[in-house]
Amino acid sequence: MTVVGLGLMGRALAAAFLRDGHPTTVWNRTPAKAGPLVAQGAEPAHSLRGAVAASPLVVVCVSDYAAVRGLLDLLGDLLHDRVLVNLTSGTSDQARETAERVARRGGAYLDGAVMAVPRAIGTADAVVLHSGPRWAFEAHEPVLRVLGAGTTYLGEDHGLSSLHDAALLGLMWSVVNGFLQGSALLGTAGVDAAAFTPFAGTLLATAADWLPTYARQVDDGAYPPFDATLDTQLAAIEHLVRESESLGVNAELPRLFRALADRAVAAGHGGSSYAAVVEQFRDPSEVRP
Repeated sequence: MTVVGLGLMGRALAAAFLRDGHPTTVWNRTPAKAGPLVAQGAEPAHSLRGAVAASPLVVVCVSDYAAVRGLLDLLGDLLHDRVLVNLTSGTSDQARETAERVARRGGAYLDGAVMAVPRAIGTADAVVLHSGPRWAFEAHEPVLRVLGAGTTYLGEDHGLSSLHDAALLGLMWSVVNGFLQGSALLGTAGVDAAAFTPFAGTLLATAADWLPTYARQVDDGAYPPFDATLDTQLAAIEHLVRESESLGVNAELPRLFRALADRAVAAGHGGSSYAAVVEQFRDPSEVRP
């Protein structure tokens, strides 16, 4: 197999293949980055075309989709009968457009998203998502599963991996920003973030337990209040806004919560569960905190 792009993540991908005993060709615009991998048994390619010609499976991990397009322009029809797995971060539209470019060159395309830091690649902690032709994934599944125990095929739509990546990143930043805003609040009373962390972890575990119920409500489009009504939740959000403002802590995040909940209540969901706010996220109208 071949790995194109040897940044931190690309090197981690190639190293995982090598550890599992897979002959691996590597290429990078800066050849020196291949040195440690060559010492581990990788075969260095002297050109991009040589790297792609060396294997029926080509894994690409570069800076962005513009860089991917630049690589494809150099390959011409060399991708014919090859499977290109792109683990570069981007949008679902970029994934679908890239799939079309690869198809015009006679190749098959799997888009992917790596939900792990480089040091986790090849371990039980790594989740790698793939989308595109099922046959292409199944043909190379044993090799691709080397990258992480959480390797998952999502479906034929090439955009699904990038779309899941965006959804999960939004969740991650929402959680981290909530923790940071809470840390700033407690810091006004001299409470360290380290002391806050155990309480935050307990609350996150509780919130995770709510998700299956919220998910059913979102999918059904019905929001019976299983914990508290949105009216009750809105009153609690107002307390958070006022506390933040009175202590001189940035209140933009809780104001956004309030704006979304206010709109949901105005739409008739005051007696619904908080899951009804999903309809505000589906509305492209801008919400100003």
